[in-house]
Formats: sequence, structure tokens, C-alpha cells
Amino acid sequence: MSSQSPAPSPVPPPSEGEPRKLRVAVVFGGRSSEHTISVVTAGAVLRAIDREKYDVLPIGITGDGRWALTADEPDRMAIQGRELPSVEGLAESDEGSVLLPVDQGNREVVYAEPGAVPKALGEVDVVFPMLHGPYGEDGTLQGLLELSGVPYVGAGVLASAVGMDKEYMKRVFVSFGLPVGPYEVIRPREWEKDPAAARKKIVDFAGQHGWPVFVKPARAGSSIGISKVDDISGLEEAIEEARRHDPKIVVEALLRGREIECGVLEFEDGPRASVPAEIPPVSTHDFYDFEAKYIDSADGVVPAPLTEEQTERVRELAVRAFEATSCEGLVRADFFLLDSGEFVINEINTMPGFTPISMYPRMWQESGVSYPELVDRLIQAALRRPTGLR
Repeated sequence: MSSQSPAPSPVPPPSEGEPRKLRVAVVFGGRSSEHTISVVTAGAVLRAIDREKYDVLPIGITGDGRWALTADEPDRMAIQGRELPSVEGLAESDEGSVLLPVDQGNREVVYAEPGAVPKALGEVDVVFPMLHGPYGEDGTLQGLLELSGVPYVGAGVLASAVGMDKEYMKRVFVSFGLPVGPYEVIRPREWEKDPAAARKKIVDFAGQHGWPVFVKPARAGSSIGISKVDDISGLEEAIEEARRHDPKIVVEALLRGREIECGVLEFEDGPRASVPAEIPPVSTHDFYDFEAKYIDSADGVVPAPLTEEQTERVRELAVRAFEATSCEGLVRADFFLLDSGEFVINEINTMPGFTPISMYPRMWQESGVSYPELVDRLIQAALRRPTGLR
């Protein structure tokens, strides 16, 4: 939009004697390759949040990192066919920036445009960060909010960082006795120092565990940058694609079995697991990649057709993964149910998608928690806990 857009107005104060609504800043977009999915997720939350209970301040982060005041128009935040939304398309101004407080005693949000007097937008009681990937889901935004003393939905700094980095996530799982599949890591310095040795490391891994292997960015989600490599001829292209999103890559062996997911939600008495879901094989895609998830709408089966014993086992493992990584608020835990009958945890997602076809809200819907109640429970869980060490 034009930078000549009118400056936003602060939320009007409540009438005399009327209690002030809690103010929720929904922050979305961001600098990662998951920018679009963050916008779509935030649109779903804005559509569902109880406006009788909460005032809402939508704040989008552009691809270059500018914090922009955005239109509160959830319908414009959905995927239209194959057209993907962005913060740039929703911003009230091409230049205006939203400034969060950076001291504990101040929760006043300010809006500033070049050459204009900054405008106070009112206090924020809690932030709902709907960011996916680096620079938002990885502990960076959470650290800023900790410095500001503003409560926020979801995992803290450590859990967010661990949940973003597939290498350290797996290391934590192993240390807590959770079963993980075979993997190898190629760090940036290894690749920069000796690419041939790094390639050999992957080929040796495939020789030990068999082709195909999956080559992934270590710190990305939504299946972005992931390649299934059937033999050595496809390895170079897969490495380049993964490194385009992250200089550190993870290589994983193919696990033959069923893909099972389970949601964890923080209740007043602690975390509980949802009914699990199954991601069936996608006939039009080689694996459950970005387009299968968000464009072509691959359907998950909720609840997963598991035995009672299998259901209880995966729910137990999901909560154990939540606790092992010191998570808060919510987690989606992804598993493989191997042909042997063993569950292996693949990864957790500390801020899973909330799009209309996303598995996390669907699992909780089937578990008796509606979408609006899910959003409300996450906000209330954030308000219950303090910022800082806990």
C-alpha cells in the first residue's frame, strides 16, 4: 500500500465503569521461508479469536524484517488457489513501523512513520507469535519478549531454539530416552572446509542405512528445502536446495512405516495429549512436502486408526517430548510407527500451523477442544505464567 495511508488510531479506552478488554498482539509473517504459512496461520487465528473478550492488534513482519501495522482482514490472509499472501500486501504503509517496548515497566506499543510524530497504540497484555521458522519460532522473538516483560503464547527461548534445530532436538530426545531414527549432520564449517569429505560422509551414511535418504535444512519447517534422494546422482542438487535455506543440513534415513502426529496442549493441570492423527501416503507427491501440506491439501486421518495400546503409547511419547524440551503452551509431535510396531519420534513443532487444514487444531477438535477454545486456552496459558526464569 502507499506510504500515504492514514496513521492508525489507538484502541479507544473503555467507557467509564467498563472493564478493559485484554489486548492481544498477533505477530506474524517474518523473514523465514515460512513467511506465507505464518500469514495464513495468523489469518485463521484472527478469524477465531473472541472479539467480545479480547482487543486484537495485528502486527506483520515483512520479509526484510520491518514490523508493520496490518489490516485486520483475515480473508485476505488465506491462500487463494496458488496465490500466496504476504505481510507486504497487508501493510497499512510502505514505511511505517511498529515499535514494541524494551523495558519491563512499559507495554505501550508505538507506531512511527518517517517525518511524523510517533503515535501510541495502547498497551499490549499478551503476544500471540504466529511465526514459523528462523527469526520467530527459534527463540529470537521470545528473547525480545522476555526482555520486554510481555507474556507470550508458546515455548520459551530454550525450547523454541531446541525445537527449531533438528540436530539438537534429536540430541535432547536421545538424552531423555526417546527413540529417534538414524541421522547425520553436516555443519557449515565442514562444508566450507572440505565439501568432498562432507559428501562422502553422506554417502557413507547411505551405505550404512540404505538409499533413499532425506536431506533437510537443520532449522526450517513446513517441509521447505527437503529432498528425497534416491541415489548418489541426486545428492548434489539436494544439498544445494537444503543449504539455500540453512547452511547446516541434516540427513535422515528412510523409516518404513506410518506417519503419526499428536498434539500437546498446556492445561491448568499440565500438558495433555490429543487423539493422534495419521498422514496417509500422498499419491501425487514423493513425500509430505510443502505443496502436499498447503496447496494440494493432503488429508490426514483423525483419529488415527491405531489400537488402544498404540494410541496411549504415542500420546505418552508426545507428552514426554514436550517435557524433555521444556516446552510451554503447545507442541505438535511427529512420529513414525515402524513396521516392527515401534514408535520413533521424528520431530516436534513448537508453533504448528493453524491453517484450516492443519493437523494440530483438527486433532484437538476431535479431542473435544474447538478452534476458538484452543486459541483462548493458549492465550490464558500465556497469561498464567511469568516472563523471566521459571
